[in-house]
Amino acid sequence: MTTTGRVDLTDVELFVRGDHHAAFEHLRATEPIYWNEGADGAGFWALTTYADVVWAYRDHAVFGSERGAILGGSYRSESDTAGGRMLVATDLPRHRLLKQHIQPAMSPSVAARTAEVVHGLVAKAVARAVADGGCDFATDIATELPAGALMVIMGIGHQDAHRLIELTRSMVGFRDDVFVDTTDDPQLRLAMLQAEIFEFFAELVDERAADPSGDDLVSRLLRARVNGRRLSEDEIYYNCMNVAVGGNETSSYTACTGLLALIEHPDQYTALLADPGLTATAIDEMLRWSSTNAYVQRVAKSTVRRGDVEIRGGDSVTLWNVSANRDEAQFPAADRFDITRTPNRHLSYGSGIHRCVGSPVAESELSVLFGHLGAEGIRFEPAGEPRRLRSNFILGLTRLPVRVAGR
Repeated sequence: MTTTGRVDLTDVELFVRGDHHAAFEHLRATEPIYWNEGADGAGFWALTTYADVVWAYRDHAVFGSERGAILGGSYRSESDTAGGRMLVATDLPRHRLLKQHIQPAMSPSVAARTAEVVHGLVAKAVARAVADGGCDFATDIATELPAGALMVIMGIGHQDAHRLIELTRSMVGFRDDVFVDTTDDPQLRLAMLQAEIFEFFAELVDERAADPSGDDLVSRLLRARVNGRRLSEDEIYYNCMNVAVGGNETSSYTACTGLLALIEHPDQYTALLADPGLTATAIDEMLRWSSTNAYVQRVAKSTVRRGDVEIRGGDSVTLWNVSANRDEAQFPAADRFDITRTPNRHLSYGSGIHRCVGSPVAESELSVLFGHLGAEGIRFEPAGEPRRLRSNFILGLTRLPVRVAGR
């Protein structure tokens, strides 16, 4: 936030410093529907209250998704290369038709199988951390959650799952020197990273094309027909990437910020270790507290008024989950981390037709991890400074050194 009271939500440093919560509190109180103007004269609307964010999520007739979910260059353009082809960037009725083929790959039965695989991976990773006296939780334990999910959903091995995580992390963290060389052109870097991910999926498509009868996502997409037409290879790649990015980032980064919240609130950590029955409400609170997917972008299809604000057709509109999840009007004592909080209708999975299709899988992963820590009575404590991802879209920790304080 500047000395004039203006906020620039494209300023990644605002999120790296952790100052974004104060900025959003200011906006909710003074300009809940806020015009964020860019240096080049382009800009976007930012919805910051819970009520306004839910309104935009659920009004599909007014707010479209085909410009893309992420700010960057996208709000300067009327189109996105994934528009109409990738689930998250597709509007009705095509969205419904695509979802019919993607959602079964993340069904409750898939979530149950994922939980079994993740449990084995987590148990080994935690045992190594205990034997060593500590670890970097962000890289040594948290990444095993999406690895297990990818093994089940994509039908790939453990090594390939971690390779895919590395690729998607680099794409999402394309401004972060932990993952990439940040000295080259960022748009070229992003394009090259996306091409690498497409190459990964191209190999899977070639492998499965001979016999696409399996229940993995790639096989399902190869068999899919939308309006009687097969999906193109690009459509398959985009939707595999959609699932991989959404799954890889949400569960592992939420695990990191969730553990850090427990460490910073030792009374809540003690309560969770004492009563494993609190795991479900604790997971919901970690999701609310972390708000890993900070926002999504929409575009106004027509002019609409909300209060005294007019949003014109064609305007970019951003829905800030991270702000809505701290709105006191919806969450009393919103700045208190409370693992017994109920009800807890957080927006970390979105809302409406675009609510995350992988939420059952993500919750199963997180439940396995924190359920295991509770069952083993493992308490971690800091062993160094955590490091935040350089992003205003995905909020997470790239480094979380911990030591085992007791079990």
